[in-house]
Amino acid sequence: MRVLVTGGAGFIGSHLVHRLLASGQHDVVNLDALRYSGNLDNLADLTGHARYTFVHADICDATTVRSILRDHRVEAVINCAAETHVDRSILDPGSFAKTDVVGTGVLLEESRQAGVHRFLQVSTDEVYGSVEIGHSKEEDSLAPRSPYSASKAGGDLLVLSYWTTYHFPVLVTRGSNTYGPNQYPEKFIPLFVTNAIDDQPLPLYGDGRYRRDWLAVDDHCAGIEHVLNHGQPGAIYNVGGGNEKENLTVAELILHYLGKPKSLIRFVTDRPGHDRRYAIDCSRLRGLGWQPKVSFEEGIRTTVEWYRTHEAWWKKIKSGEFRTYYDEMYGRRLQEGRACGS
Repeated sequence: MRVLVTGGAGFIGSHLVHRLLASGQHDVVNLDALRYSGNLDNLADLTGHARYTFVHADICDATTVRSILRDHRVEAVINCAAETHVDRSILDPGSFAKTDVVGTGVLLEESRQAGVHRFLQVSTDEVYGSVEIGHSKEEDSLAPRSPYSASKAGGDLLVLSYWTTYHFPVLVTRGSNTYGPNQYPEKFIPLFVTNAIDDQPLPLYGDGRYRRDWLAVDDHCAGIEHVLNHGQPGAIYNVGGGNEKENLTVAELILHYLGKPKSLIRFVTDRPGHDRRYAIDCSRLRGLGWQPKVSFEEGIRTTVEWYRTHEAWWKKIKSGEFRTYYDEMYGRRLQEGRACGS
């Protein structure tokens, strides 16, 4: 197929672009606004690739989206474009609503008008809210508790309405916490890995007992591609790794692989509305023939090694706009924090 991937210069998007091209079955157009986490370094190896095109644009720009869909005769759209970080959504909720809801709406309508054959919305398990017991299923009610998860829930509902109202062939995937190479270092695992490499404190929220299901980026992208090819229009598919871990356990494992002391962990004031646990039931997607292949131990070891051997990639990022954000988010928290074991 001729596939438009939005947000393809970001973390999951760039891995997905590589996967689709590697299959040899797709031409890929990558539309990305290149905001702070969009990084063309993630795609440097694709320069001159015969089946790949990059367009610097915003999904909120209906005119440009319309032209891309027409000029490239796009058959499928995978929407990875999103503002994605909970902490940033607390600081700037308006930008999340614009991209994740308004932008999704623009992309949807232009795709419908262009006669796109399949539209896949890449979403998150965070739309289900905090899950104290059990596992969230696709039919469960949504209970988002941050501006980020609320904006993603809004985008999901808009996408699904196009199936009910127009019978437009949409699909939604909801992935669990994804990690791997090239992830922008504001997120939990790359932040802790890069801080530890530099012998800087690891700011762990609250008591560190928050639980997440961790999913390797290669497994996540395989799930997205599988749903694109085999999913039933109008359906939602949870994509999880089956690796539920406490944040404190993950932090300690990172330090273990880097040979760094646990004293680098700093317990800091929690963020507002912090969800205690995410967990999803992925039996629907497993029934479609997909299952994760990367164990957490293998995945985290590979990820740590990637950041250890690619310091030029992340040091450039952490010296720019990131520094202002980091100081605003963690500066006072770290001053008032408590070291692990104290």
